[in-house]
Amino acid sequence: MDTGKPGLLALAVKTIVVHTVTYFMMGLLASTLLGYAEAFAAPWMVCWMRQTDDPLVMAGPLFAPIRGLIFALAFYPLRETLFGKKNGWLVLWWLLVALGILSTFGPAPGSVEGMLYTVIPISQQMTGWLEVVPQALLLSVILFYWVNHPEKRWLNWVMGVIFVVMLLLPAMGLLVS
Repeated sequence: MDTGKPGLLALAVKTIVVHTVTYFMMGLLASTLLGYAEAFAAPWMVCWMRQTDDPLVMAGPLFAPIRGLIFALAFYPLRETLFGKKNGWLVLWWLLVALGILSTFGPAPGSVEGMLYTVIPISQQMTGWLEVVPQALLLSVILFYWVNHPEKRWLNWVMGVIFVVMLLLPAMGLLVS
């Protein structure tokens, strides 16, 4: 295990890559298995969610690196707690769930505020947890492992290749549509 003090650049690159890969993977699985095309067409969703065939929805993964950078900038001051301790992945996961899913500042679906202030049925909101909670877990576990095992060069290559492919797919899709 490393010292738990990754540099900002290394942490940013790894967070960007892991977030983008897990975001794409879980988004693709959820949109397929949870029927997002139908769910987003529901009356309580259609007024504010883009439909799944919208080009900006296809472009979504291309913007994931920006969120990955924002996450890295938040993780960096906490790196000793998140990456230097045995259960740091669990602390990281809970921070993402608590602050990014359950306790957002606005009424995002699936958050406490969303359940109180939106007309979206609570069952529909909780269905979204099937995408975002596992994604937060995957992000936490993979990033924790990668940061704490910088000697695993194969992981750099595997994650790098998957990252590039997951950015090329939507880019090519947008070019041909």
